[in-house]
Amino acid sequence: MKNIKTGGIRAQQKERTRRNLIKAAFNQLNAEQGFTSLSLREVAREAGIAATSFYRHFRDMDELGLAMVDESGLTLRQLLRQARKRIEKGGSVLRTSITTFIEFIDKNPKVFLLLLRERAGTSSAFRSAIAREIQYFIVELTDYLDNANQIPHHYNEAQAEAMVTIAFNAGAEAIDFDIAQRQKLIEDLIFQLRMISQGAYYLYHKEQIKQSND
Repeated sequence: MKNIKTGGIRAQQKERTRRNLIKAAFNQLNAEQGFTSLSLREVAREAGIAATSFYRHFRDMDELGLAMVDESGLTLRQLLRQARKRIEKGGSVLRTSITTFIEFIDKNPKVFLLLLRERAGTSSAFRSAIAREIQYFIVELTDYLDNANQIPHHYNEAQAEAMVTIAFNAGAEAIDFDIAQRQKLIEDLIFQLRMISQGAYYLYHKEQIKQSND
C-alpha cells in the first residue's frame, strides 16, 4: 500500500514538473522570440529543474513543442465548446463564437503565436500537428452545423473549413490590435462569416431548383 501511495505521489510530481516546463516555454515566447529560439537550459531553469532533468519529461525540445501545440488547440476548443453551450441558451452563434475566439487571443497571445508561427514553420512535425489541430476545429464546427442547418453535410463541411481559415487569419491580425481595432475586426468577421453561411444556403437551394427543373 505504501509503495502504491509513493508511486502516486511521484507520478503527480512528474506531471507537475512537466506542466511547469510547458508553462516556462510559453512564458519565454514573445513577438521577437519564437519556439525555435528557445533554449532548453533556460526553459529548464525557469521550470525549476536542472537541464539534465529535462529529458525525464521530454525526449527533446521538439517533443515539448508538440505538447504545447496540443495544449493550445485543446484550450481553444474547450473555450469554443463553452461558447456553444451559451449559444444553446439563446446567444448569437457567430457573435458568441467570434467574441470568445478574440478574447482567447487577447488573454493567450503566446499560445496563439505558437499556433500561428509554427503553422508555417520549418518543422514538418509542427506543421502536421497544427494542421491536425485546425482539422479538429473544422470537424467540430461541421458537426455543429450539421445539427443546426437543414443542408447536406458537404455544404456544412465547406462552410466550416472556410470559416476556420478566415478566423485564424483574422486572429493573426488581432494580436497587435487595440480594443477599438479588435471590436471592428469582430464586426467585420461576423459579417464575412454570415456571408459564407448565407452563400451556402443560397447555393444549395439554387442547385435544388436546378435539379427539379432538369
